[in-house]
Amino acid sequence: MARIAGVNLPTNKRVVIALRYIYGIGPTNAQEICERVGIAADRRVNQLTEDEVIRIRELIDREYHVEGDLRRETAMNIKRLMDLGTYR
Repeated sequence: MARIAGVNLPTNKRVVIALRYIYGIGPTNAQEICERVGIAADRRVNQLTEDEVIRIRELIDREYHVEGDLRRETAMNIKRLMDLGTYR
């Protein structure tokens, strides 16, 4: 089972679909990650080698704002607007 950004990816799904389980990665980012790492679109998570999982993990850590950091930033933005008393 691949664990990326603190999320266990489902093993029987395609990599492009499984990456969407990570908060902050949608269809476009998932496709871009697979292209940059060099993984075919029809590969399954259980077919990935340990090296490919490490490359995906490093790319996401280096270039994408995901999971805890993104959730914290969103919550802080909402809290800031609530403290200001804005209506949105």
